[in-house]
Amino acid sequence: MSLIAWSWTFLIIYIGGMLAIGVLAGRRVKHADDFATARGAYGPLFLAFAFAATTASGATFLGSSGLGYEWGLPTMWGCFLYPTGMYVGVLVAMRLITTSGHRFGNRSIPEYLGDRYQSEGIRILISVFSLVLFFYLAGQLVSGLVMFEIMLGLSPLWALLITTSVLLIYVVLGGAHADILTDGVQGFMMLLVAVMVIVLFLTGFGVDGERAGLLGIIDSLTEQDAHLVGALNAETALYHSWWSVVAIFIAHIPLGLLPHLGNKLWALQSVSQQKSFIRLAFTFGLTLGMLGLGGLLARAILGDALYAEGANPNQALPLLFIELFPTWLAALIGVGVLAAIMSTADGLVISSSQVIANDLYRRTIVPRLKNPPNAEQLDRRILSISRVATVVVLVLCTALAWALVETNIALIVWIGNGGMMAAFAGPLVVGALWRGVTCKGAYAGLVSGFVTFLALHTQMIDPAWFAPGPLHTAVAWLHAEGPSPFSCATLGELMSVACTYVVSKATQPLPESHVKALFEGT
Repeated sequence: MSLIAWSWTFLIIYIGGMLAIGVLAGRRVKHADDFATARGAYGPLFLAFAFAATTASGATFLGSSGLGYEWGLPTMWGCFLYPTGMYVGVLVAMRLITTSGHRFGNRSIPEYLGDRYQSEGIRILISVFSLVLFFYLAGQLVSGLVMFEIMLGLSPLWALLITTSVLLIYVVLGGAHADILTDGVQGFMMLLVAVMVIVLFLTGFGVDGERAGLLGIIDSLTEQDAHLVGALNAETALYHSWWSVVAIFIAHIPLGLLPHLGNKLWALQSVSQQKSFIRLAFTFGLTLGMLGLGGLLARAILGDALYAEGANPNQALPLLFIELFPTWLAALIGVGVLAAIMSTADGLVISSSQVIANDLYRRTIVPRLKNPPNAEQLDRRILSISRVATVVVLVLCTALAWALVETNIALIVWIGNGGMMAAFAGPLVVGALWRGVTCKGAYAGLVSGFVTFLALHTQMIDPAWFAPGPLHTAVAWLHAEGPSPFSCATLGELMSVACTYVVSKATQPLPESHVKALFEGT
């Protein structure tokens, strides 16, 4: 059979499995909290698979491989530093978020922060900020489009519509349970693909040359472009200096606490299982981070073929599989890549729907109603709103994905999560370590981090506005760093931390009884 025939066969099996899990998960959803968090329902091993799968999105499988294909060995810094930075952040903040989140009965990270700082304004502000994660979700949909286009021979529009439809059905059915159950299964599939890519890279499988293994890959990259084999690559702001490398680590520290990931922490059965969960999730996450190595191998084997008209570096990993393996195996591995895309997209859909159903409706609108519904009516209504919101979010993100279809997937993702990570550094990460963060300090950190990332990444500040001198030099450096979302996010995070600390020192602290109750047991 052809690649397309095999791909359709495996796709039908995959979709059938995901929909079956969605139906099973739907039976577990008894109330709105089940749909939003699946609170206390899963053990550390299965949740670690699900958590790692959600972090290793289409950006990891296709975007990071595309960056590896374009920029060479310097991208290996990201393979190691992105999972390391992310799990440092999770380790720092997990205990407080989990313990106090259970105590407050929180269903989302915006709701948790609102209760943490006793501020409805903070909850609403973060809910609004969370909407930029639509770019993150759009990046996953573009990843699905790329896979369906290559493996199934579909037109881009049909590829995008199928990706969205599959996701829509099983998430609407099962909510957070469907998210975690499918992600756990998909995480195991993704891990197998990652291990295979690591082995292929280390052995230099498929590379022709005088030297075998990794050395053969380096020889091939050197012949194509000497910039591809250095520790840094001066041709891109992503890896042009050691600051760029450090920025990759710092930028990713808040990643594991973004709304679509942070809400999974409440699904762990017991606080006593946190250490096991972190160890497992970090091991799986680091392994999945190595998928960027596939882009280096693709460049060594395929050369610069993906710069031709009609091709795209985002296609590096799937085209590598097609080049190296029999058609049936390439199609089967392609399903593993699709699993990565779906595993992040479903978590984003759940967290985005909760911004509408929980953070805005349940916590903001309902208390202001003259005749609020009783508890049972409210729960049913929130569940219905969650499902409708899921549909609306996916429709909007499908349109956004279509508009961004030619953009590198990893960079689309960072348009969405860079601002959120910069905003969260102060109130969420520092707020988990220091009891002295005040409500106004949290506001300052949120706004300053988000605005800093936005101003730098869009290169709003023009060096031409300033006369020659130290200020011009500083602004010119900031402007040059603009194309790197990692650098912009790091600077935004540092600004968020600084503003959170300074303003907290100068403003009224939270009530001592609230702070003591918040940190009790952590």
